[in-house]
Amino acid sequence: MDNYNPANLLLLLVILFNFFLLGSSRLGACIRTVAIQGGILSLLPLFLHGFTGHALILAGGAFLLKGLAIPFLLLRAIRQVHIKREMEPLLGYVPTLLLGTLATAGAFIFSDRLPLIEAHRGSLFIPVGLATLATGFLMLITRRKAITQALGYLIFENGVFIFGMLLAEAMPLMVEAGVLLDLLVAVFVMGIVMHQINREFSTMNTGQLSSLRE
Repeated sequence: MDNYNPANLLLLLVILFNFFLLGSSRLGACIRTVAIQGGILSLLPLFLHGFTGHALILAGGAFLLKGLAIPFLLLRAIRQVHIKREMEPLLGYVPTLLLGTLATAGAFIFSDRLPLIEAHRGSLFIPVGLATLATGFLMLITRRKAITQALGYLIFENGVFIFGMLLAEAMPLMVEAGVLLDLLVAVFVMGIVMHQINREFSTMNTGQLSSLRE
């Protein structure tokens, strides 16, 4: 696969957005960045598999959920709870960004050593997928606020989606739809949890969950 095809260029943008997400404390900017990242990923089925019926459904579903619906719900949540920044992460933004850089470099080195079929040689799907999974995991373990951790889940799922694109023709449509539906339900549940935490403790810090003991 040509290193300079449109899909690879889009995946390079995904990597840049990963770095921004790891280094930013502004929740609104992070949510909008994840929305843009989701919109970019929704184009991948079309570039990889053409304008087939399956690819169009995957692209449309991914754009509606990743690029529009879920970011809208998260933006609405931060407006309701009146928070704008992640002020006290478990690990600082610079160390997190350095870890993300190392994980991204490791993903490219590891994928370069894999015995890939010829069709996937030169493709960025596998290294970018691994790097995006690592970014989502870092967001989950280094952030305190429930909204930021919800973003971590979304980024992690974006990495799974990138891998899924390599198998889109063999993977049944219902499996893809089920993954996206599970993610949407998870965000709704996270919204309920965030509302309860904010109402009871006037904070979105998940460290306060320890005080929920009887």
